[in-house]
Amino acid sequence: MEMINRPRRNRKNPIIREMVAETRLHKDMLVYPVFATSGKNQKREISSMPGIFNYSIDELLKHAEKALKLGVNKLLIFGVGEEKSENGNSSSKSDSIVSKAISTLKENFKDDIFLISDVCLCAYTNHGHCGVLENGYVKNDESVSILSKMALAHAKAGVDMVAPSDMMDGRVGAIRNLLDKEGFEQTGLMSYSIKYASAYYGPFREAADSSPQSGDRMSYQMDYRNSIEAIREAMLDENEGADILMVKPALAYLDIIKELKINTNLPVACYNVSGEYSMVKAAALNGWIDEGKVVKENLTACARAGANVIITYHALDAIENNWL
Repeated sequence: MEMINRPRRNRKNPIIREMVAETRLHKDMLVYPVFATSGKNQKREISSMPGIFNYSIDELLKHAEKALKLGVNKLLIFGVGEEKSENGNSSSKSDSIVSKAISTLKENFKDDIFLISDVCLCAYTNHGHCGVLENGYVKNDESVSILSKMALAHAKAGVDMVAPSDMMDGRVGAIRNLLDKEGFEQTGLMSYSIKYASAYYGPFREAADSSPQSGDRMSYQMDYRNSIEAIREAMLDENEGADILMVKPALAYLDIIKELKINTNLPVACYNVSGEYSMVKAAALNGWIDEGKVVKENLTACARAGANVIITYHALDAIENNWL
């Protein structure tokens, strides 16, 4: 009798499917992005991101407490409504919204919460680019100097990890060197190593008021047609002292996540970005998809591709509604 291969035996019921599952998704993998803004009693929903809000620091404290109760203890902090200028120098002020949010959250929750700060100038420049703009071109080294000071300000406020997202050359090494020199060698660094110039960022730019006023970001963010270049970028950041390497966006770049995982021994993060979130939310609100099942499938895909860390706006919903 000819033998028939029967892989279905390992799928016949939930118990055995759980036993042999190759990918595990857990709340400890999730990082939740939040937007801090000035004022008091401010909680403004972002129209293109249902369920996501800009919070004044007093309201952010309440939201962080809810996140901690759900088991989400890692926040990625962005500042909204900061002082804007040509060079974004206000980013390194000790009383910036982000620095104040960091110090207040740490004062209230101490080591129960792990804070990551986004380090980029786009929300601090009046032109909306991620660095110093001169004659339509973003100056690299001048931008790196300001970004390093921004990272140092966040470290002084008590942040656990800085996350440069600007895509300037050499910024990881410059930030790492300055932090170490100033006695913050224990402050981690998660680099947006592979950040593509993507159309998926649209809703975020509303949330952070960070759209470029002219031109685009293609001279510093990556060309989405390139994968070899992506690994080169990541390896440069690894050599410059990054602790975690990130791919952004996530779902359209699962192949890049997988390729990076093969090429590094560092933890790999991915950012399930605003456009990816908003498309799921819009379809769910119209009754076209089962939101929970789609979110679980999307986040599992990130983990299956090799991500150890998943930054996602779905984090609280996923845990509160038992979607994982």
